[in-house]
Amino acid sequence: MKKTLKTLGLAIFVVLMTGTFAVAEYTATSVSEFPYFQLGCLIVGGMTIISLKHKYQKMYTGELMGVFTMYTILIALFTAPVFNAIKALVS
Repeated sequence: MKKTLKTLGLAIFVVLMTGTFAVAEYTATSVSEFPYFQLGCLIVGGMTIISLKHKYQKMYTGELMGVFTMYTILIALFTAPVFNAIKALVS
């Protein structure tokens, strides 16, 4: 039971982070410029992390949450609005 609850908690965290990314990108861009590829990469990465937690129970849930948070930030850096903001800041 404990195994299932920890995996379920991680799954909820992944869904919330992915939803936050989608809402933030939707408000920052128009519908035609929405980063579907990055959203797909985020979903596949989240499913991979959840399956790793389910298979290897000795991995800490907090560590996996941190890994997915950093992965979400990395994916967000390569979207058009963030890239344009960094480009404007540098030049």
